[in-house]
Amino acid sequence: MYTPKPGAAPLPRMIAAQAALETKMLLRNGEQLLLTVVIPTLLLVLFSTVDIVDTGAGEAVDFLAPGILALAVMSTAFTGQAIATGFERRYGVLKRLASSPLPRWGLMTAKTLSVLVTEVLQVVLLTVIAFALGWSPQGNPVAVLLLLILGTAAFSGLGLLMAGTLKAEATLAAANLVFLLLLVGGGVIVPLDKFPAGAQDVLGVLPISALSDGLRDVLQHGAGMPWADLGILAVWAVVGLAAAGKFFRWE
Repeated sequence: MYTPKPGAAPLPRMIAAQAALETKMLLRNGEQLLLTVVIPTLLLVLFSTVDIVDTGAGEAVDFLAPGILALAVMSTAFTGQAIATGFERRYGVLKRLASSPLPRWGLMTAKTLSVLVTEVLQVVLLTVIAFALGWSPQGNPVAVLLLLILGTAAFSGLGLLMAGTLKAEATLAAANLVFLLLLVGGGVIVPLDKFPAGAQDVLGVLPISALSDGLRDVLQHGAGMPWADLGILAVWAVVGLAAAGKFFRWE
């Protein structure tokens, strides 16, 4: 006879199940899809085919594709995660999940895995579209991977910090505002050298600028490891994750 053995499932299985649930919820959310898929895709196609912004010598898509990849990372790891987590906190979802057998760090790990899965889908889709538009990437794929990982860590920390300290409505407004501001001033579509010298110094240390410039140096110019950009992203990742871990409120 089979003897019942009540208890929690193994931790890796719980994390995997929660990550799968988080990913399904994100992909079924129309607003999230607009933010993470539709907007980056439209920007890539529009600015690659219509001469709106002076992107310098060469094909426009060669300049734009790395910046749009950076935007995709920010839209998922920062904006989307901040808004979703903020409202989960408001409605008591996080509090209930925190009382389940899944530990709090396991829940955050599941959220991170969901972000990574979504980013993989974004990168694949945007890469296919960029190739169709004539993109000719160069450089070291290892450097690209490191930039994407550190960029994800940096934006995740900042997104969780915002979601865990502000009210849900404030998080919604602030996350969308930051998204729009960094879209314009983060080197995604408009080159940083189009801004005044003083502004360039400030904008250059933002995580979106470091990620877009680093990806552009590698994929457009064939540079090696962009250590300066990796360093900026690493600092933002450490500061953001540490601050989120200290100040995040679960209710």
